Amino acid sequence: MIGIFKRMVVLMACAAVMTVSAFSCGAEQSSSRRRRTAFDATEPSSQESTTTAAKRTRPRIAANQEYSTSPYYDRLRWVYYGEGEGQTTAKDVDLFLIAPTVYDGENLIMDIFNAENREKFHASIDARKGIFEEKTRIFAPYYGQISTKGYEYIGKDREALSQIAYADVAEAFRYYLMYENNGRPIIIAGFSQGADMCYRLMKDYSDDEKFRSQLVAAYAIGFGFSDDAVKNYPNLHFAKSDKDTGVIISFECEAPELNESLLCPAGSKIVSINPLTWTTDNTPAKKKLNKGACFMKKDGSEVEKEIPGLCGCYIDPERGTLKVTDINKDQYPPALELFPEGSYNMYDYELFYRNLQENVGVRIDAYYAAKANPEQSAEPETTQPETTAKK
Repeated sequence: MIGIFKRMVVLMACAAVMTVSAFSCGAEQSSSRRRRTAFDATEPSSQESTTTAAKRTRPRIAANQEYSTSPYYDRLRWVYYGEGEGQTTAKDVDLFLIAPTVYDGENLIMDIFNAENREKFHASIDARKGIFEEKTRIFAPYYGQISTKGYEYIGKDREALSQIAYADVAEAFRYYLMYENNGRPIIIAGFSQGADMCYRLMKDYSDDEKFRSQLVAAYAIGFGFSDDAVKNYPNLHFAKSDKDTGVIISFECEAPELNESLLCPAGSKIVSINPLTWTTDNTPAKKKLNKGACFMKKDGSEVEKEIPGLCGCYIDPERGTLKVTDINKDQYPPALELFPEGSYNMYDYELFYRNLQENVGVRIDAYYAAKANPEQSAEPETTQPETTAKK
């Protein structure tokens, strides 16, 4: 742990000189509650930029083509950087996509330049980007994520590791906002550890009115946000329908009989929405509402198997988790030893893939409708899909 805390000291020292808002470069921050990780945005002179850039072997990618002090100036730190731009179909919404835990090596923090790590990381992004790519331009950073070994730590030790991982994500997001966003609507999405990083971004930017006005939604799935924590962030809003915007979409899947897991310990409760009915009550949804579970090839490149109507689900009134019905837990074992039998964390996106994909388009349309008619609600009354009473 000594190395971790040394790195934390360096990050804290850097933070002392981080003064520039991502949305208004050089402007005074609008809220003292912001805790963003940023780099000093003062750029070197053009002569210094030329000299420094000449020494670099990696391509620069800042939109204004000026050298940046940010490490995310380096294209090798991005899985995708503006993927989808220039295609025939206009994509006016940006996606900032954060990968789940893929590193199971001996180190506590993943080396993002290790070839094997990068291959797994890239595949994990590809496995989820299909939900969003038809409608969005994609930005997905590599980041020094916590290893599976790191999740064996608890309390302050794990939080120290999370802060290291988040420092990369926060800086990548700051860089994207400063050089690429240009006022475009934003979707933030992540799975598992990536969802945790989504929550941290949402908390850090929760007081930023400009960010909130640009946010279509945050799909932070597979990492429970506790009921109690919601009360500490009044500007964070969780989805209550299929059309509300500026909200967090969250759920964590498990078998009906499971009553304890890493992400929702016994006695705790998390916030969820049902992805088949887009409601937050505990009425079960029939499996026929499931438009298609999609399971990807190992490299994430394409759907290997699609099963419409695979499973139904309901929200557990005690735990807040999403109980998945109609499937055999033996056929969907946990991918990591961290999770007990009956945890479907690995399959959170896959089990409801087509419903999530459809919902991305619905929320984008609702976002633009609300902008066009600001006096009207973005949540018109809709007839809820057919559900069945819980037996």
